Amino acid sequence: MYSYILVTVMALTTIVIRFLPFILFKNKTPDFILYLGKMLPMCAMAMLVVYCYRNLTLTNFLPDIICGIIVVISYKWKHSTGISIVLGTVLYMFLIQRIF
Repeated sequence: MYSYILVTVMALTTIVIRFLPFILFKNKTPDFILYLGKMLPMCAMAMLVVYCYRNLTLTNFLPDIICGIIVVISYKWKHSTGISIVLGTVLYMFLIQRIF
């Protein structure tokens, strides 16, 4: 019984959080929210890059940099996030298991 109440409360909380912006901003979205919607994806990507390269050492420096460059080049070439992620991951696994 306790589990059903818990799931119900979590579901209702999720529904309220999802619909609250539509209720609050039904007339016009504030400029600050539009600015955040434009800038936060770039900030998230920058944080991911810093997180990925925070522990570079001499042993993993070269494969990390090579794969990072390949990911950027493949994204600029094909404009496909999925291809870039898969290519970078496969290349990195190959480099650290077979070459370095």
